[in-house]
Amino acid sequence: MGLGALTTLTQCFTDKQNEGQRVYAANCASCHMDDGSGLRGVIPPLANSDYLASHRKQLPCLVRQGINGEITVNGISYNRPMPPAEKLRADEIANLLNYIQTNFGNHNDRYTMQEVKEYLQYCPQY
Repeated sequence: MGLGALTTLTQCFTDKQNEGQRVYAANCASCHMDDGSGLRGVIPPLANSDYLASHRKQLPCLVRQGINGEITVNGISYNRPMPPAEKLRADEIANLLNYIQTNFGNHNDRYTMQEVKEYLQYCPQY
């Protein structure tokens, strides 16, 4: 009985551990590429991105609502709309951002669920 519960619990944590990567693959990789490199001059990179650290509070809203307008990433300007991921839950956004913040050469602090929920409350209304 104890072994079965431990196996189930381990699978649950393993699934959650990889959720950020799965959300990235399903929602982001087609534009930002599997390795986070983006598309030169068109779609900004997530790999080794200065934007991730300097816009921490805005990132949950950016994922949820997309972005329209010019942004600068690693000294290069980009001005291509990013579609919203409105159907993603707060926990999926947190896992996605934690995956991006700690992969692709990024070494940024991870988000907590409370932090993501707080930032999502203050998303601009259009």
